Amino acid sequence: MANSQDPSLKNPTVCPPPVTAPPDDIENQETPMFGVSSIIRRWRREDLLNKGSTILRTLGLLFSLLSFIVMGSNKHGDWMHFDRFEEYRYCLAISILSTLYTAAQVLRQIHQFWTGKNIISQRISRFVDFFGDQVTSYLLISSASAAIPLTNQMREGSDNIFTDSSAASISMSFLAFVALALSATISGYKLSNQNNIYAY
Repeated sequence: MANSQDPSLKNPTVCPPPVTAPPDDIENQETPMFGVSSIIRRWRREDLLNKGSTILRTLGLLFSLLSFIVMGSNKHGDWMHFDRFEEYRYCLAISILSTLYTAAQVLRQIHQFWTGKNIISQRISRFVDFFGDQVTSYLLISSASAAIPLTNQMREGSDNIFTDSSAASISMSFLAFVALALSATISGYKLSNQNNIYAY
């Protein structure tokens, strides 16, 4: 029975072997820290892209609204009435459409920033952002391109407040196109880099 006891119990001077840290100690591992830092960088990049797209859509909303207001109020009697020209009616309609789209997008993104929740799923929202920006920017440049030749032709005959207002409205439509085209670039980047797992 005496031989079966632990020798360290018989001789109190015998110390147990020192406990050594395992070779794969967490402090010596760099992979988890690298993974965490990459995730943090990705979150910061996505946050910057979201803020950038919100600013661009806000600018698109502002320019579209100005284009709509200027063209809608371009009524100066006789032939100087935007409703008499199909190109200007088209420009006004697209300005209204762009105003409604950008307003809805800005409100959705502001709601997301304040609450941290998406009104629609992240996967669907990225498709809506990309195709919505693409289609709206195309329609804006299309309406501006249709109205420019008519305005230039009128200015050759008489340069007055009607042609100046038309040119101002077209310029606002073009600036709205630039803002939404840049936003579409961001949306395309986010769509191409999305994960296979989406948050609903």
